[in-house]
Amino acid sequence: MTKPFAPSAERNTAPILAVLRDALAELHSVLEVGSGTGQHAVAFARALPHLHWTTADQRAHHPGIRMWLDDAALPNTAGPLPLEIGVDAFPAGPFDAVYTANTLHYMPWPAVEALMAAMRGLLRPAGLLVVYGPFREGGQFVSPNDEDFDASLRVGAAYRGLRDVEAVEALAAAAGLQRVATHKMPADNRCLIWRRKETL
Repeated sequence: MTKPFAPSAERNTAPILAVLRDALAELHSVLEVGSGTGQHAVAFARALPHLHWTTADQRAHHPGIRMWLDDAALPNTAGPLPLEIGVDAFPAGPFDAVYTANTLHYMPWPAVEALMAAMRGLLRPAGLLVVYGPFREGGQFVSPNDEDFDASLRVGAAYRGLRDVEAVEALAAAAGLQRVATHKMPADNRCLIWRRKETL
């Protein structure tokens, strides 16, 4: 098997790292939901050695993730844990942070709901949820490219599509999370950060 490589992950690593470097500076444990190829896990764990980075994804992605983790041989990575939302139980928390990139628009909406609801158990009080990806805002696409991307997603599977940031925000609030940062990223993406309230 050839080690998987996602050009998009290569492109967005630096801008995401710039956000994580500050946001996760005082934290220690991170669960990555939807680790994909494993590129982000290796890049971020190498750049932020104070973090213990746990990967998780559907089993089909595990061989590629293991190749990235094994080749890097970093002492602060773990996994991949099996996580197909709706099939597998969420990993045992709590973690200081949960990170997920380019996942919500590929999941069925019930899986997005389940992921956000799981933050009550995954995050310690005051823990952070970091979500990177494209979103609609106010029911509108933020760029023509996003509209085209959304259409291509739905051709692949009808349940896919860019999520309304307001709908995700409502799920976060219901799970006891409060938005603390919104970063505009290259290619019309967003990096959204929520903090779990100290008491629910």
